[in-house]
Amino acid sequence: MIQKTGILIAVFFTFVVCFSLLFRDGIIFDYLGVNVPTPFTKKLEVPATISEVDLNENGIPDHLDIVFTARREVDQRTPYKSVYYDGGYPPDTEGVCTDVVWRGLLGAGINLKDLLDKDVRENTELYPRVGGTPDPNIDFRRVPNQSVFFERFAEPLTTEIIKGDIENLEQWQPGDIVVFLGGDFDHVGIVSDKRTKDGIPYLIHNTYPFASEIKLTSFTSPITGHYRWKY
Repeated sequence: MIQKTGILIAVFFTFVVCFSLLFRDGIIFDYLGVNVPTPFTKKLEVPATISEVDLNENGIPDHLDIVFTARREVDQRTPYKSVYYDGGYPPDTEGVCTDVVWRGLLGAGINLKDLLDKDVRENTELYPRVGGTPDPNIDFRRVPNQSVFFERFAEPLTTEIIKGDIENLEQWQPGDIVVFLGGDFDHVGIVSDKRTKDGIPYLIHNTYPFASEIKLTSFTSPITGHYRWKY
């Protein structure tokens, strides 16, 4: 009886591990911050596109400044909390997906709030979540508004991810901004400098319950925008 119970426990444990590895490309392990390399996967070397621009002159290229700053959200497990704040900025200890983006950009000396607020004032009709009345306390934290801004001022890139295609995967580089609109929910995040063995990039983002770094292929919502800041 004891032996049979042990076998059942082992089978159940194996099922749970296999399910966690396969479900949405391992999203469960990624959320927990556990790196489990996929076995029997061929290593794919994806060239890195390096920008030497260093706007804040801290010795780190801007695109990596964006990634490293955004990753602090993951390191501290920033809780997902959607609240309206007078002054616009939430406390460092909480936030939503859009906060990952402006915080990441700020790490490279790029003040997204000021830039977006200015364009909203001058081109209010272009921004769907403004409703004709600009509100600097929240406009820069709306996914559709960030999407419009990046479409206007950043470099648009492919929204397709092709596994095993180095030329395609090379177009996804650290610091890129990814937007999801019209799927399960509106969402946005920053491409990490981390990839799987087969070259799939990770995305730094925040959705309930906290910020995490997961594979781009784990998302079920369609990617509607992929942008690179014009450093």
